[in-house]
Amino acid sequence: MPKQVWFFASIFSALVLLGVAGLNLWQQGKETKDLRAQLEQAGTSLESLTNQINLAKKQIDDLRQEKEAATLAQKSMEQEMRDAIQSKDVTISQLQGKLTVNILDRIMFDSGEAVLKPEGEQVLMQIASVLAQYPNRQIHVIGHTDNVPIRASARNKYSSNWELSTGRATAAVRFLTEKAGVDPRRLGAVGYGEFHPIADNATAEGRAKNRRIALVVLSEELAGSDAAALARELKQHATDTNAPATGAISNAPAKAEAMPAAGHLTPTNATDTNGVHIDVEDDK
Repeated sequence: MPKQVWFFASIFSALVLLGVAGLNLWQQGKETKDLRAQLEQAGTSLESLTNQINLAKKQIDDLRQEKEAATLAQKSMEQEMRDAIQSKDVTISQLQGKLTVNILDRIMFDSGEAVLKPEGEQVLMQIASVLAQYPNRQIHVIGHTDNVPIRASARNKYSSNWELSTGRATAAVRFLTEKAGVDPRRLGAVGYGEFHPIADNATAEGRAKNRRIALVVLSEELAGSDAAALARELKQHATDTNAPATGAISNAPAKAEAMPAAGHLTPTNATDTNGVHIDVEDDK
């Protein structure tokens, strides 16, 4: 082979090799660039995921703190109730998030009446003094009776236990708003009549326990849930007393003149099971 041909062949081979090497370098550079972009994207995704995890942790911590604060507030309310209501006829207990204050004996109403006795007013005033320190709590007042029919002399006022229980709940609500200074927007009145007993109506002792007024105080978290929460609370109240969930409900304005009809159901302020439950015994 002539030297000139060999020289050009060598040059061509060298150019081909350089071209191949350059192409390889370009491909490697492109792959490196793509890999760098993928790494940057993965880094961004990791940072976003980390932020989401940190946010979730913060939300969990906030919820834990809120729960601890709510527990402390519940214990504080219980202690304040104990301090405010000091009587041998009063028992206070707390179970499953409910604070229950049982006020025994016939101190709320006279038989067949819905006018508060002085002793009943005193108890409600003491309860209101504690509630004043928790202005965001909603309260529902629930009236209960035993299964003894209304006596004939009282039927001109209350034709059945429905009306009597609702009248008593409304009387307690009106006292709380008009005399004890509780904001009427925080209150509602419910009448269950004889249909939510907590004791055996076959005995005098059981009937005395069934004649009562119950105040259900909501936690702050449930204060704005309105009718849906009220329905849940009424259902839970029925479960707690082992009775069907029926009742008469009314709103609680400061000047409530008309008594709700028995069996009528009108949603009022919010209520739920994670609240405070106060039972006040009375006599029919």
